Amino acid sequence: MDQFLTEQLSPFLAHKSMAFLEASLRILLIGIVAYGAIRALTFGLGKLEQVLLTWREREDKERVANEKRVKTLTGLLRTICLTLVWVVGIVMSLDQIGLDITPILAGAGIVGLAVGFGAQNLVRDVINGFFVILENQVRVGDVAIVNGTGGLVEAISFRTITLRDLSGTVHIFPHGTVTTMANMTKGWSAYVMDIGVAYKEDTDRVAEIMREVGQDLQQDEQFGRKMLEPIEILGVDAFGESAVEIKVRIKTLPIEQWGVGREYRRRLKKAFDRENIEIPFPHRTLYMGEASPPWVVKNIASSTAS
Repeated sequence: MDQFLTEQLSPFLAHKSMAFLEASLRILLIGIVAYGAIRALTFGLGKLEQVLLTWREREDKERVANEKRVKTLTGLLRTICLTLVWVVGIVMSLDQIGLDITPILAGAGIVGLAVGFGAQNLVRDVINGFFVILENQVRVGDVAIVNGTGGLVEAISFRTITLRDLSGTVHIFPHGTVTTMANMTKGWSAYVMDIGVAYKEDTDRVAEIMREVGQDLQQDEQFGRKMLEPIEILGVDAFGESAVEIKVRIKTLPIEQWGVGREYRRRLKKAFDRENIEIPFPHRTLYMGEASPPWVVKNIASSTAS
């Protein structure tokens, strides 16, 4: 009887042993491929990090800020890629040991669909924020205008950008809601002015005085180092109601344009006063209409004396 059972069970056990050995080898092969994929991804992301650092150094000399930005991007990519590799490897291994992975795949699809519908705004914010950081469109410390609101950029994450305006109010914008964004301090800044003088003034003489004030400002120890180029007198730009407007531009280091511009205006006012250059103000003529009675003008001083 024992010999009969042994003869009947031996092929079955041999088949099971062979199937187990084959499944083990397949799982081992999956693990090796997954390990190789992880090493390849790590190597590729390392090379990508070096390329991005070199690329950013050509545009921006702040190495510490560049390293933080690039490491954040590559770290996010590494996490996503490693998660995908491990999930695929585990699902394939479960399939090799005989488990039905169809319910797992179906459940993952349903969960992914639910997350996609429920968190689509979050996903949109993260994707947009990823490209904002990747392209270095704006960074912490810049002055930017987002959706018409201007302020100092205090924080940037993959989901939001935070501004603080001049009054101290903090504005938070999810990246997915940003439709317009202007960076006022990327690379260099400029202070643009429309200086109005009276129509009787010689514009060439006025422009020369403005240029001299700009040269004196550029030689100043405090403000000169903030100016990147000599002042630009762009010329007569408009004829206003009571003034001829001359457009001027001062090119400065990032975020220094307001301080330099205010000092230039202060010095220009003093120079105009010294040279008797008139800075006009709007004139208005008051018309009372024909039906209005005439005004009676009385000399109060004469009446009091008499």
